[in-house]
Amino acid sequence: MSWQLDPTHSSVAFSVRHMVVARVKGRFKEFSVSLAADEKDLTASRLKAEIRADSVDTGVEQRDGHLKSPDFFDVAKFPTITFESSRVEKHGDGHRVAGSLSMHGVTRPVTLEVEGGFGKDPWGNRRAMFSARTSVERKDFGLTWNQALETGGVLVGDKVEIELDVELVDKQ
Repeated sequence: MSWQLDPTHSSVAFSVRHMVVARVKGRFKEFSVSLAADEKDLTASRLKAEIRADSVDTGVEQRDGHLKSPDFFDVAKFPTITFESSRVEKHGDGHRVAGSLSMHGVTRPVTLEVEGGFGKDPWGNRRAMFSARTSVERKDFGLTWNQALETGGVLVGDKVEIELDVELVDKQ
């Protein structure tokens, strides 16, 4: 069964440490997700997501401009971030989705911890609803810009937490 993204009920968000302790949170405003899934056998599912890197939004225009620059995403050279699944396996009450994340010209394996399922909305539409989490080391993708702090540590943490909350509607 094929599913179409419901962008009004979906989000792609991230957080990263700033000055060792605080967290900066952001999101990407423009993305697409395609899912081929059988409700009875999610392990046979295939998922592909594409994110427009220039749609990054942290709520601070100056910071967003810096994130779009060659210091970070370099959106002129690398306009998209993609994830494509290679394997889905049952794990506890949820699933693990293994695949390839491509960002900033680098592709690395990533595993998403996923929970969710299928149901009907009040208007009778079949929906697929999933929440996925993972973390990546930004340096693994060539995102190495940083500044040392005089008290020790660095301005921007290396570990980036990624959260996807996605609703899709049955295309039929």
